[in-house]
Amino acid sequence: MGRLTTTNSEDATKPKICIAGGGAAAIFASIHVAKLAPGSRVIVLEKTKQFLSKVRISGGGRCNVTHSCFDPKLLVQNYPRGSKALQGPFSRFQPKDTIQWFENHGVRLKTEADGRMFPTTDDSITIVNSLLSAAHDHGVELRTHSHIESIASDEGTFTLALNNDEKITCHRLLLATGSSTKIWEMVKTLGHNIIPPLPSLFTFNTPNNPLLELAGVSVADVHVKIKNLPLEQRGPILITHWGFSGPAILKLSAWGARLLHAQNYKVQITINWIPQFSEDEVKSLLLDAKSKFSSRLIYNESAVALPRNLWKKLCQIALIAPETRWSQISKASLIQLVQELRQSTFDVDGKSTNKDEFVTCGGVDLTEIDFKTMQSKKLPYLYFAGEIIDIDGVTGGFNFQNARTTAWVAAHAIANSF
Repeated sequence: MGRLTTTNSEDATKPKICIAGGGAAAIFASIHVAKLAPGSRVIVLEKTKQFLSKVRISGGGRCNVTHSCFDPKLLVQNYPRGSKALQGPFSRFQPKDTIQWFENHGVRLKTEADGRMFPTTDDSITIVNSLLSAAHDHGVELRTHSHIESIASDEGTFTLALNNDEKITCHRLLLATGSSTKIWEMVKTLGHNIIPPLPSLFTFNTPNNPLLELAGVSVADVHVKIKNLPLEQRGPILITHWGFSGPAILKLSAWGARLLHAQNYKVQITINWIPQFSEDEVKSLLLDAKSKFSSRLIYNESAVALPRNLWKKLCQIALIAPETRWSQISKASLIQLVQELRQSTFDVDGKSTNKDEFVTCGGVDLTEIDFKTMQSKKLPYLYFAGEIIDIDGVTGGFNFQNARTTAWVAAHAIANSF
Protein backbone atom coordinates (compact mmCIF):
# COMPACT_ATOMS: atom_id res chain seq x y z
CA MET A 1 0.00 0.00 0.00
CA GLY A 2 1.44 3.33 -1.01
CA ARG A 3 1.98 6.44 1.04
CA LEU A 4 -1.09 8.53 1.80
CA THR A 5 -0.96 11.94 0.17
CA THR A 6 -3.26 14.94 0.02
CA THR A 7 -4.03 16.09 -3.48
CA ASN A 8 -5.64 19.44 -2.81
CA SER A 9 -6.22 22.00 -0.11
CA GLU A 10 -9.71 20.68 0.56
CA ASP A 11 -8.33 17.25 1.50
CA ALA A 12 -5.65 18.87 3.62
CA THR A 13 -8.21 20.73 5.73
CA LYS A 14 -10.55 17.78 6.26
CA PRO A 15 -10.63 16.42 9.81
CA LYS A 16 -8.74 13.14 9.71
CA ILE A 17 -9.87 10.19 11.84
CA CYS A 18 -7.72 7.10 12.10
CA ILE A 19 -9.13 3.80 13.33
CA ALA A 20 -6.61 1.13 14.23
CA GLY A 21 -7.82 -2.43 13.73
CA GLY A 22 -9.74 -4.34 11.12
CA GLY A 23 -12.27 -6.27 13.16
CA ALA A 24 -15.95 -5.87 13.99
CA ALA A 25 -15.46 -2.81 16.22
CA ALA A 26 -13.15 -0.95 13.81
CA ILE A 27 -15.27 -1.44 10.69
CA PHE A 28 -18.57 -0.70 12.45
CA ALA A 29 -17.11 2.48 13.96
CA SER A 30 -15.71 3.62 10.61
CA ILE A 31 -19.12 3.31 8.94
CA HIS A 32 -20.81 5.45 11.57
CA VAL A 33 -18.09 8.08 11.80
CA ALA A 34 -18.06 8.53 8.03
CA LYS A 35 -21.85 8.75 7.95
CA LEU A 36 -22.14 11.17 10.87
CA ALA A 37 -19.17 13.35 9.88
CA PRO A 38 -19.33 13.41 6.07
CA GLY A 39 -16.76 16.21 5.86
CA SER A 40 -14.10 14.07 7.51
CA ARG A 41 -11.55 11.61 6.16
CA VAL A 42 -11.84 8.19 7.85
CA ILE A 43 -8.90 5.80 7.53
CA VAL A 44 -8.91 2.23 8.87
CA LEU A 45 -5.52 0.62 9.42
CA GLU A 46 -5.40 -3.18 9.56
CA LYS A 47 -2.07 -4.93 10.04
CA THR A 48 -3.00 -8.16 8.25
CA LYS A 49 -4.01 -8.84 4.66
CA GLN A 50 -7.76 -8.96 5.30
CA PHE A 51 -10.48 -7.34 7.36
CA LEU A 52 -12.93 -9.00 9.75
CA SER A 53 -10.94 -12.20 10.29
CA LYS A 54 -12.77 -13.18 13.47
CA VAL A 55 -16.13 -12.45 11.89
CA ARG A 56 -15.26 -14.81 9.04
CA ILE A 57 -14.58 -17.81 11.29
CA SER A 58 -17.02 -17.07 14.14
CA GLY A 59 -19.66 -19.68 14.83
CA GLY A 60 -18.00 -22.26 12.63
CA GLY A 61 -18.11 -19.91 9.65
CA ARG A 62 -21.73 -18.89 10.23
CA CYS A 63 -20.96 -15.80 12.38
CA ASN A 64 -22.72 -15.56 15.72
CA VAL A 65 -23.67 -11.90 15.22
CA THR A 66 -25.33 -11.22 18.58
CA HIS A 67 -27.66 -12.71 21.18
CA SER A 68 -31.42 -12.32 21.55
CA CYS A 69 -31.23 -10.61 24.93
CA PHE A 70 -32.95 -7.23 24.71
CA ASP A 71 -32.95 -6.07 28.34
CA PRO A 72 -29.69 -4.19 29.08
CA LYS A 73 -29.87 -5.24 32.73
CA LEU A 74 -29.91 -8.89 31.72
CA LEU A 75 -27.50 -8.41 28.84
CA VAL A 76 -24.69 -7.11 31.07
CA GLN A 77 -24.87 -10.28 33.17
CA ASN A 78 -23.09 -12.09 30.34
CA TYR A 79 -19.87 -10.11 30.81
CA PRO A 80 -17.50 -11.41 33.50
CA ARG A 81 -15.57 -8.15 33.17
CA GLY A 82 -17.19 -4.86 32.15
CA SER A 83 -20.82 -5.50 33.09
CA LYS A 84 -21.24 -2.30 35.10
CA ALA A 85 -19.45 -0.15 32.52
CA LEU A 86 -21.62 -1.48 29.68
CA GLN A 87 -24.98 -0.65 31.25
CA GLY A 88 -25.01 2.87 29.81
CA PRO A 89 -23.79 1.94 26.32
CA PHE A 90 -26.30 -0.93 26.06
CA SER A 91 -29.13 1.46 26.87
CA ARG A 92 -28.13 3.31 23.68
CA PHE A 93 -27.20 0.48 21.31
CA GLN A 94 -28.06 -3.15 22.01
CA PRO A 95 -28.92 -6.37 20.11
CA LYS A 96 -32.26 -5.09 18.78
CA ASP A 97 -30.34 -2.17 17.22
CA THR A 98 -27.87 -4.61 15.71
CA ILE A 99 -30.73 -6.59 14.17
CA GLN A 100 -32.25 -3.40 12.75
CA TRP A 101 -28.93 -2.19 11.34
CA PHE A 102 -28.34 -5.41 9.44
CA GLU A 103 -31.94 -5.54 8.22
CA ASN A 104 -31.50 -1.99 6.90
CA HIS A 105 -28.49 -3.28 4.98
CA GLY A 106 -30.29 -6.27 3.50
CA VAL A 107 -29.25 -8.92 6.01
CA ARG A 108 -31.83 -10.80 8.05
CA LEU A 109 -30.87 -12.58 11.26
CA LYS A 110 -32.43 -15.66 12.83
CA THR A 111 -32.52 -16.80 16.45
CA GLU A 112 -31.54 -20.31 17.49
CA ALA A 113 -32.91 -22.21 20.49
CA ASP A 114 -30.08 -21.08 22.77
CA GLY A 115 -30.53 -17.39 21.88
CA ARG A 116 -27.60 -17.08 19.49
CA MET A 117 -28.33 -15.08 16.36
CA PHE A 118 -26.95 -15.82 12.89
CA PRO A 119 -27.60 -14.55 9.38
CA THR A 120 -30.35 -16.57 7.71
CA THR A 121 -27.77 -17.55 5.08
CA ASP A 122 -25.69 -19.35 7.74
CA ASP A 123 -22.67 -17.79 6.07
CA SER A 124 -20.36 -15.28 7.75
CA ILE A 125 -19.46 -13.79 4.36
CA THR A 126 -22.96 -12.29 4.33
CA ILE A 127 -21.99 -10.25 7.38
CA VAL A 128 -18.51 -9.43 6.08
CA ASN A 129 -19.85 -8.18 2.76
CA SER A 130 -22.54 -6.03 4.36
CA LEU A 131 -20.02 -4.29 6.63
CA LEU A 132 -17.37 -3.75 3.97
CA SER A 133 -19.96 -2.56 1.45
CA ALA A 134 -21.31 -0.03 3.93
CA ALA A 135 -17.77 1.20 4.66
CA HIS A 136 -17.06 1.64 0.94
CA ASP A 137 -20.41 3.35 0.39
CA HIS A 138 -19.51 5.97 3.01
CA GLY A 139 -16.05 6.59 1.59
CA VAL A 140 -14.01 4.93 4.30
CA GLU A 141 -10.37 4.34 3.32
CA LEU A 142 -9.63 0.70 4.14
CA ARG A 143 -5.95 -0.16 4.30
CA THR A 144 -4.41 -3.58 4.88
CA HIS A 145 -0.77 -4.46 5.69
CA SER A 146 -0.61 -1.28 7.78
CA HIS A 147 1.29 -1.98 10.99
CA ILE A 148 1.41 0.79 13.57
CA GLU A 149 4.92 0.94 15.01
CA SER A 150 4.42 3.88 17.37
CA ILE A 151 1.88 6.50 18.44
CA ALA A 152 2.83 10.05 19.42
CA SER A 153 0.47 12.68 20.78
CA ASP A 154 0.99 16.43 20.46
CA GLU A 155 -1.60 19.09 21.35
CA GLY A 156 -4.70 17.33 20.10
CA THR A 157 -3.18 15.47 17.17
CA PHE A 158 -1.70 12.00 16.85
CA THR A 159 1.16 10.87 14.66
CA LEU A 160 1.18 7.20 13.72
CA ALA A 161 4.42 5.70 12.46
CA LEU A 162 3.71 2.76 10.16
CA ASN A 163 5.79 -0.23 9.12
CA ASN A 164 6.74 1.22 5.72
CA ASP A 165 8.29 4.39 7.22
CA GLU A 166 5.07 6.27 6.53
CA LYS A 167 3.69 8.68 9.10
CA ILE A 168 0.05 9.69 9.38
CA THR A 169 -1.16 12.62 11.44
CA CYS A 170 -4.77 12.56 12.53
CA HIS A 171 -7.12 14.65 14.68
CA ARG A 172 -8.97 11.74 16.31
CA LEU A 173 -7.69 8.25 17.03
CA LEU A 174 -9.83 5.21 17.79
CA LEU A 175 -8.01 2.08 18.91
CA ALA A 176 -10.03 -1.06 18.17
CA THR A 177 -7.21 -3.55 17.74
CA GLY A 178 -8.49 -6.33 19.99
CA SER A 179 -5.96 -8.31 22.00
CA SER A 180 -2.76 -6.76 20.74
CA THR A 181 0.19 -6.80 23.13
CA LYS A 182 2.08 -4.39 20.88
CA ILE A 183 -0.75 -1.81 20.88
CA TRP A 184 -1.25 -2.20 24.63
CA GLU A 185 2.41 -1.28 25.11
CA MET A 186 1.85 1.87 23.03
CA VAL A 187 -1.25 2.70 25.08
CA LYS A 188 0.92 2.52 28.18
CA THR A 189 3.24 5.16 26.73
CA LEU A 190 0.18 7.39 26.31
CA GLY A 191 -0.43 7.23 30.05
CA HIS A 192 -2.88 4.36 30.42
CA ASN A 193 -2.85 1.40 32.78
CA ILE A 194 -3.26 -2.03 31.18
CA ILE A 195 -4.89 -4.81 33.19
CA PRO A 196 -2.68 -7.84 32.48
CA PRO A 197 -4.32 -9.87 29.70
CA LEU A 198 -5.16 -13.52 30.31
CA PRO A 199 -6.98 -16.15 28.24
CA SER A 200 -10.76 -16.38 28.51
CA LEU A 201 -13.18 -18.77 26.77
CA PHE A 202 -10.98 -21.86 26.73
CA THR A 203 -11.56 -25.59 27.01
CA PHE A 204 -10.25 -27.90 29.73
CA ASN A 205 -7.51 -30.44 29.15
CA THR A 206 -8.05 -33.65 31.16
CA PRO A 207 -5.29 -36.00 29.94
CA ASN A 208 -6.21 -38.84 32.32
CA ASN A 209 -9.91 -38.62 31.59
CA PRO A 210 -11.43 -42.10 30.99
CA LEU A 211 -14.08 -40.48 28.76
CA LEU A 212 -11.64 -39.25 26.09
CA GLU A 213 -12.50 -42.18 23.85
CA LEU A 214 -16.03 -40.74 23.66
CA ALA A 215 -14.86 -37.58 21.85
CA GLY A 216 -17.78 -36.01 20.03
CA VAL A 217 -20.40 -37.06 22.57
CA SER A 218 -22.40 -34.16 24.01
CA VAL A 219 -24.95 -33.75 26.80
CA ALA A 220 -27.43 -30.88 26.62
CA ASP A 221 -27.69 -30.10 30.33
CA VAL A 222 -25.03 -30.74 32.97
CA HIS A 223 -23.80 -28.95 36.07
CA VAL A 224 -20.04 -28.39 36.30
CA LYS A 225 -18.31 -27.22 39.47
CA ILE A 226 -14.66 -26.51 40.22
CA LYS A 227 -13.59 -27.90 43.54
CA ASN A 228 -12.41 -25.40 46.16
CA LEU A 229 -13.29 -22.41 43.96
CA PRO A 230 -16.57 -20.44 43.79
CA LEU A 231 -17.09 -21.42 40.15
CA GLU A 232 -19.95 -23.43 38.68
CA GLN A 233 -22.03 -23.46 35.50
CA ARG A 234 -24.96 -25.34 34.06
CA GLY A 235 -25.47 -25.99 30.36
CA PRO A 236 -24.33 -28.15 27.41
CA ILE A 237 -21.01 -29.98 27.50
CA LEU A 238 -18.94 -31.65 24.78
CA ILE A 239 -16.41 -34.43 25.32
CA THR A 240 -13.31 -33.85 23.18
CA HIS A 241 -10.11 -35.71 22.34
CA TRP A 242 -8.32 -33.64 24.99
CA GLY A 243 -11.01 -33.09 27.63
CA PHE A 244 -14.15 -31.01 27.82
CA SER A 245 -15.63 -28.13 25.85
CA GLY A 246 -19.09 -26.75 25.13
CA PRO A 247 -20.96 -23.72 26.53
CA ALA A 248 -20.86 -24.84 30.17
CA ILE A 249 -17.06 -25.18 30.09
CA LEU A 250 -16.47 -22.02 28.08
CA LYS A 251 -18.63 -19.96 30.42
CA LEU A 252 -16.86 -21.46 33.41
CA SER A 253 -13.49 -20.51 31.90
CA ALA A 254 -14.67 -16.94 31.24
CA TRP A 255 -15.95 -16.31 34.77
CA GLY A 256 -12.96 -18.08 36.28
CA ALA A 257 -10.25 -16.73 33.96
CA ARG A 258 -8.14 -15.11 36.66
CA LEU A 259 -8.81 -17.71 39.37
CA LEU A 260 -7.91 -20.53 37.01
CA HIS A 261 -4.75 -18.73 35.88
CA ALA A 262 -3.73 -18.40 39.54
CA GLN A 263 -4.10 -22.20 39.82
CA ASN A 264 -1.97 -22.68 36.70
CA TYR A 265 -5.03 -24.37 35.16
CA LYS A 266 -4.61 -27.36 37.49
CA VAL A 267 -7.90 -27.99 39.28
CA GLN A 268 -10.48 -30.69 39.87
CA ILE A 269 -13.95 -30.47 38.41
CA THR A 270 -17.10 -32.40 39.20
CA ILE A 271 -19.83 -33.02 36.64
CA ASN A 272 -23.45 -33.77 37.48
CA TRP A 273 -24.68 -35.42 34.30
CA ILE A 274 -28.34 -35.27 35.32
CA PRO A 275 -28.75 -32.07 37.39
CA GLN A 276 -32.51 -32.06 36.88
CA PHE A 277 -32.79 -34.87 39.44
CA SER A 278 -32.03 -34.85 43.17
CA GLU A 279 -29.94 -37.61 44.73
CA ASP A 280 -33.05 -39.38 46.03
CA GLU A 281 -34.68 -39.12 42.61
CA VAL A 282 -31.63 -40.69 40.95
CA LYS A 283 -31.72 -43.56 43.45
CA SER A 284 -35.39 -44.08 42.67
CA LEU A 285 -34.69 -44.14 38.93
CA LEU A 286 -32.04 -46.82 39.42
CA LEU A 287 -34.27 -48.90 41.67
CA ASP A 288 -37.09 -48.61 39.14
CA ALA A 289 -34.73 -49.84 36.43
CA LYS A 290 -33.66 -52.73 38.65
CA SER A 291 -37.29 -53.77 38.96
CA LYS A 292 -38.34 -53.08 35.37
CA PHE A 293 -35.27 -54.44 33.55
CA SER A 294 -34.20 -57.11 36.07
CA SER A 295 -33.10 -59.67 33.48
CA ARG A 296 -31.32 -57.20 31.19
CA LEU A 297 -27.66 -56.16 31.21
CA ILE A 298 -27.09 -52.84 32.99
CA TYR A 299 -24.74 -51.68 30.23
CA ASN A 300 -27.53 -52.17 27.65
CA GLU A 301 -30.41 -50.59 29.56
CA SER A 302 -29.85 -47.05 30.79
CA ALA A 303 -31.91 -45.81 33.72
CA VAL A 304 -31.49 -42.17 32.65
CA ALA A 305 -31.54 -40.21 29.38
CA LEU A 306 -27.83 -40.12 28.57
CA PRO A 307 -25.97 -41.10 25.38
CA ARG A 308 -25.62 -44.88 25.33
CA ASN A 309 -21.80 -44.94 25.24
CA LEU A 310 -21.56 -42.42 28.08
CA TRP A 311 -23.92 -44.50 30.23
CA LYS A 312 -21.76 -47.59 29.60
CA LYS A 313 -18.58 -45.72 30.48
CA LEU A 314 -20.04 -44.33 33.70
CA CYS A 315 -21.10 -47.86 34.67
CA GLN A 316 -17.56 -49.04 33.95
CA ILE A 317 -16.07 -46.23 36.08
CA ALA A 318 -18.46 -47.28 38.87
CA LEU A 319 -16.78 -50.73 38.64
CA ILE A 320 -19.87 -52.52 37.40
CA ALA A 321 -18.87 -55.56 35.31
CA PRO A 322 -20.21 -55.68 31.71
CA GLU A 323 -22.04 -58.98 32.36
CA THR A 324 -23.95 -57.62 35.37
CA ARG A 325 -27.73 -57.67 35.07
CA TRP A 326 -30.00 -55.20 36.80
CA SER A 327 -31.22 -57.88 39.20
CA GLN A 328 -27.62 -58.50 40.28
CA ILE A 329 -26.56 -54.93 41.11
CA SER A 330 -25.38 -54.63 44.68
CA LYS A 331 -26.29 -51.82 47.04
CA ALA A 332 -22.66 -50.64 47.01
CA SER A 333 -22.55 -50.58 43.20
CA LEU A 334 -25.85 -48.72 43.05
CA ILE A 335 -24.50 -46.07 45.42
CA GLN A 336 -21.31 -45.79 43.36
CA LEU A 337 -23.33 -45.37 40.16
CA VAL A 338 -25.35 -42.59 41.77
CA GLN A 339 -22.03 -40.94 42.66
CA GLU A 340 -20.75 -41.14 39.07
CA LEU A 341 -23.99 -39.80 37.65
CA ARG A 342 -24.13 -36.86 40.03
CA GLN A 343 -20.49 -36.14 40.82
CA SER A 344 -18.00 -37.50 38.31
CA THR A 345 -14.58 -36.11 39.17
CA PHE A 346 -11.86 -35.19 36.67
CA ASP A 347 -8.41 -33.63 36.97
CA VAL A 348 -7.88 -30.58 34.76
CA ASP A 349 -4.28 -30.06 33.66
CA GLY A 350 -4.07 -27.16 31.24
CA LYS A 351 -6.30 -25.49 28.69
CA SER A 352 -6.80 -25.30 24.95
CA THR A 353 -7.88 -22.33 22.87
CA ASN A 354 -8.83 -21.77 19.28
CA LYS A 355 -6.19 -19.23 18.26
CA ASP A 356 -8.42 -17.76 15.57
CA GLU A 357 -11.22 -17.08 18.06
CA PHE A 358 -8.94 -16.19 20.95
CA VAL A 359 -10.59 -14.06 23.61
CA THR A 360 -8.85 -12.42 26.54
CA CYS A 361 -9.75 -10.73 29.74
CA GLY A 362 -7.59 -7.73 30.51
CA GLY A 363 -6.81 -4.61 28.54
CA VAL A 364 -7.24 -0.87 29.01
CA ASP A 365 -8.38 -0.10 32.56
CA LEU A 366 -12.13 0.54 32.60
CA THR A 367 -11.76 3.36 35.13
CA GLU A 368 -9.70 5.34 32.60
CA ILE A 369 -12.42 5.46 29.93
CA ASP A 370 -15.55 7.63 29.79
CA PHE A 371 -18.23 5.15 28.71
CA LYS A 372 -20.54 7.93 27.59
CA THR A 373 -18.09 8.62 24.76
CA MET A 374 -15.48 5.81 24.91
CA GLN A 375 -12.90 8.59 25.14
CA SER A 376 -9.77 8.31 27.22
CA LYS A 377 -9.85 10.15 30.52
CA LYS A 378 -6.09 10.50 30.21
CA LEU A 379 -5.74 11.92 26.72
CA PRO A 380 -8.32 13.95 24.76
CA TYR A 381 -9.41 12.68 21.34
CA LEU A 382 -8.16 9.15 22.01
CA TYR A 383 -10.97 6.57 21.94
CA PHE A 384 -11.29 2.84 22.52
CA ALA A 385 -13.71 0.15 21.34
CA GLY A 386 -13.99 -3.62 21.55
CA GLU A 387 -11.67 -6.14 23.12
CA ILE A 388 -8.74 -3.74 23.58
CA ILE A 389 -10.63 -2.71 26.73
CA ASP A 390 -10.79 -4.90 29.85
CA ILE A 391 -14.19 -6.28 28.80
CA ASP A 392 -15.04 -9.79 27.72
CA GLY A 393 -18.26 -11.73 27.35
CA VAL A 394 -19.21 -15.37 27.54
CA THR A 395 -19.79 -17.38 24.38
CA GLY A 396 -22.94 -16.69 22.40
CA GLY A 397 -22.42 -13.50 20.40
CA PHE A 398 -21.79 -11.25 23.38
CA ASN A 399 -18.24 -10.24 22.44
CA PHE A 400 -19.37 -9.07 19.01
CA GLN A 401 -22.18 -7.09 20.64
CA ASN A 402 -19.69 -5.36 22.93
CA ALA A 403 -17.51 -4.55 19.92
CA ARG A 404 -20.46 -3.11 18.02
CA THR A 405 -21.90 -1.14 20.93
CA THR A 406 -18.65 0.47 22.05
CA ALA A 407 -17.82 1.26 18.41
CA TRP A 408 -21.22 2.93 17.94
CA VAL A 409 -20.76 5.06 21.07
CA ALA A 410 -17.22 6.02 20.08
CA ALA A 411 -18.27 6.89 16.53
CA HIS A 412 -21.03 9.22 17.69
CA ALA A 413 -18.70 10.91 20.17
CA ILE A 414 -16.00 11.40 17.55
CA ALA A 415 -18.46 12.86 15.03
CA ASN A 416 -19.88 15.21 17.66
CA SER A 417 -16.42 16.36 18.77
CA PHE A 418 -15.81 18.53 15.68
